Amino acid sequence: MLRVDVAKPVDEPDRAWTGFSTALAPEDLLKALRGWWRCDAASVAAGGVLPVTLSGYVVAVLTNIATWEKNEHGRHAFPQAQLAGYVTDLARPTVEVTASARTDRALAERLLGTRLPSDSGGAVAYVTTNATTG
Repeated sequence: MLRVDVAKPVDEPDRAWTGFSTALAPEDLLKALRGWWRCDAASVAAGGVLPVTLSGYVVAVLTNIATWEKNEHGRHAFPQAQLAGYVTDLARPTVEVTASARTDRALAERLLGTRLPSDSGGAVAYVTTNATTG
């Protein structure tokens, strides 16, 4: 899972924000959640989904993370990531599912608004996935 902070403005050529905010349009939110992280990219990609948490709650779900890039600082990015869904109201978890693929929609519906705790440090934390569906 990717742990983020509240959205903050940034002066970068490809995005105006970094972090999460319910006020961001989906295309801006996707850009705000993309970044370069220290992680085991193969392990992240193997999970097939990257839940995004704010204070332990899943506020967005990224899919299509099978490919990654590595920069000169040893950090990884998932440039093909897609926003499968996001929370539009934090007080009353209201969700917007944006994925077109049925499996991605199901993942987003299952994860959004749920608590996903982790004890590991850093922006990317690893949690065990459950291979069963239902």
